[in-house]
Amino acid sequence: MIKLYWSPRSRSFSTLWLMEETGQPYERILTDIATGAQKSPDFLKVNPMGKVPALQDGDVTMAESAAICAYVADRYPQAKLAPPIGDPRRAKYLQWLFFAPSCIEPAILQAYLKLDIPAMSAAWGSTTQTFDVLDQALEKGPWLLGDDFTAADVAIGAGMNYAIRLFKMVPERPNFERYLDACAARPAFQTAQKLVA
Repeated sequence: MIKLYWSPRSRSFSTLWLMEETGQPYERILTDIATGAQKSPDFLKVNPMGKVPALQDGDVTMAESAAICAYVADRYPQAKLAPPIGDPRRAKYLQWLFFAPSCIEPAILQAYLKLDIPAMSAAWGSTTQTFDVLDQALEKGPWLLGDDFTAADVAIGAGMNYAIRLFKMVPERPNFERYLDACAARPAFQTAQKLVA
């Protein structure tokens, strides 16, 4: 059984949500980052970076939210959280899945801290460009791959929910609001919300 190391008010929300979407049993291991539990020798064997979320599946240990999302979506294909290998839609799925940590998260941080970083120096381009690209992708909706909800929606939806609805770090846009409403309506999202409350 998968063990998911998590902590409230952290990136763990996306992986809790994803695990709930699979419908498969898993063990939640609360790792209290307020007390430094993520720096214990036992935890550092799972994630040497000392961060949550982290995952253990038998002999497999891994960290990083998007990587966990990719692994779990492929581990439980019956949940249909990723297009299968060979499906042309898988390319866009992977692009959006990794857009979350490589573009969305830095853009959120840049907007929140009001950092002036030249677009040609920032790996994510610019905050405006990042959110314009996401906004345009969500116009077709309801999900990033049209009618198919995937782990990429978990990765991006969790981050955008955090940035827009919880901490008001990013301005609202109609497509973002519609998308976040659709995310919040999912039973697995609601269960994950209760777990971190």
